[in-house]
Amino acid sequence: MCGITGVVWWDHQLRVEPHLFRQMVEVLHHRGPDEQGMVFLPQAKEEGNFPQQEHHPLQGSTALLPGVALGVRRLAIIDIAGGQQPMTNEDGTIWVVQNGEIYNYQTLRRELEQRGHRFRSTSDTEVIVHLYEEQGLGCLQQLWGMFALAIWDGRRKQLLLARDRLGKKPLVYRQEPGRLLFASELKSLLALPGLERRVDPAAVDAYLLYQYIPAPRTILAGFCKLPPAGFLVYRQDRIEQGLYWQPDFQREEDRSSEAYREELRELLSDAVRLRLQSEAPLGAFLSGGIDSTIVVGLMQKFADEPVRTFSIGFPVAEYDETHYARMAAQSLGTVHQEFRVEPDALRVLPQLVWHFDEPMADSSALPTWYVAQQTRRHVTVALTGDGGDELFLGYPRYQAAGLAGWVDRLPRRLQSVSRWGLWRCLPAGGWRRNPLRRLRRFMEAVSLPPAERYLEWIGIFNQARRLALYTEEFLHCLPPEGPETFLTEVFGRAAGRDPISTVGLVDLVTYLPCDLMVKVDIASMAHSLECRQPFLDHRVVELAVRMPRRLKYRWGRGKWILRRTFSDILPPAIQRRGKMGFGVPISEWFRGPLQGWIEQLLTDGRLYHRGYFRPESIQALLAEHRTGRFDHGNRLWALAILELWHRLWIDGEEPVG
Repeated sequence: MCGITGVVWWDHQLRVEPHLFRQMVEVLHHRGPDEQGMVFLPQAKEEGNFPQQEHHPLQGSTALLPGVALGVRRLAIIDIAGGQQPMTNEDGTIWVVQNGEIYNYQTLRRELEQRGHRFRSTSDTEVIVHLYEEQGLGCLQQLWGMFALAIWDGRRKQLLLARDRLGKKPLVYRQEPGRLLFASELKSLLALPGLERRVDPAAVDAYLLYQYIPAPRTILAGFCKLPPAGFLVYRQDRIEQGLYWQPDFQREEDRSSEAYREELRELLSDAVRLRLQSEAPLGAFLSGGIDSTIVVGLMQKFADEPVRTFSIGFPVAEYDETHYARMAAQSLGTVHQEFRVEPDALRVLPQLVWHFDEPMADSSALPTWYVAQQTRRHVTVALTGDGGDELFLGYPRYQAAGLAGWVDRLPRRLQSVSRWGLWRCLPAGGWRRNPLRRLRRFMEAVSLPPAERYLEWIGIFNQARRLALYTEEFLHCLPPEGPETFLTEVFGRAAGRDPISTVGLVDLVTYLPCDLMVKVDIASMAHSLECRQPFLDHRVVELAVRMPRRLKYRWGRGKWILRRTFSDILPPAIQRRGKMGFGVPISEWFRGPLQGWIEQLLTDGRLYHRGYFRPESIQALLAEHRTGRFDHGNRLWALAILELWHRLWIDGEEPVG
């Protein structure tokens, strides 16, 4: 696990000097506190004024060869003694930097050795070097794991960038005429002086809809994210891009539940086994939910000693799962540690805003931050249950999708019931799990087409609210195609599947990589903790995508096949429990201890001076939330994060409470 960065320049005037490149590497220290490595491949001999301890082979002429700088901050987990990066082949023509883990590296290594390759280390990263020598771009299909990698091929004079299939590890880049820059985090690129920081209005629009900014955009114009399963080849100052993997949404196999259960048990067990490879201390997050309990139970079957598990609790009962975690730990026989914290948003927010680089309004980043912080005091690697809800239909909103699908089959006259207006008498504020509030949210959108309906349910600011929020000047800056296209195109890919399966598949390639994986990666790596997700082994994902809905979702509940397959692991009370979620009471905070803070922040003249929002629209949101007429907690949080991000990354101020 590491942080990587690099620059390739074809224009000699755009070369990056070593002292500046070192700043780009060092800003990623939190991702890899153990070691730092850099390599410089200069364009010509006269450019080779580099420190003696750094590799700088002199090749070719300025006219033929680009300049290359590759850097890494390493969190040492596999081959701690010999796994230093960047890594190269025997003749120094291929160089690799990698962030992540290749879980099938031992199998790949044996096959490569049988074909004559010789290794200098026992690192998983060195496997990438030799596999690329043989297969070029095709090597990506052979890699099982979580990774963001860069390969410099001196023979072909090209750079290859790639991300893992599910987007567990991030990679951002910027192309300029004559140069390409890349890094694990945007802040590494911004450490290079002279790069313009110009906010992309379309990214702001997408952020306020989704609470995140989907790839390929970032919050800054000219900076891009490589999408999950994406690859990029940079050669002769030109980019070629594509995807090397996509789940087949149209392939549904109607096999027996016994056959599926047997294969699921085998694949998930192997996924857990592979993720136990570590020379550093290893444990697991244990919430007491179905997914994390299964992961820990399988870990325990492979372990020679009790697994170390960690959970975090909060003083508000609605947000506290520790009694379930304790129950699971006792049943499985783990060495369990439980942390109780009082979330202090004003203290943690400045750190979150700095680490996330761009606005991300998922408030569960706060508890994720705390559990990662506490866990890192005891272990370096933690397995998690991430992905189980998307793959096996565990979110409560899938109930709404199923009910809406039933409404869609009614005669058109009955479908129009949502237009009668009676639902407007239902409450829009109050407790977040108020069933009447949920019913109102359902009725507001049930008559819409499926993709638009789902956008209404999951969106923070829907289209009407965003239009009311923006100034005329900002509206003129937005492109004709709105951010809704990102989700509606995925709905099109899943056409033909039942309504519940469709939204699960959509979440798998939108919400999961763009929100959950970003949240887990940034919050954990901020504390130099590596998180591994067995449910997101691509073999498990492909199996779950093929699986019919009847095996996942029955009688209004998801994860049927998980409960049946792993009944020997799951205590009865955990099998029966519903989805709680992992959040904080922001709506209550903004009517209580943080009311003064949020109102001061969102009525500050600096926010309005940016030209995005109408003052009267924001003031109306604050007033409606304060009085309890509407629950705008998530909307106010999204606006607050955007403003704090702006103050830090654009204005250069510290975002203090």
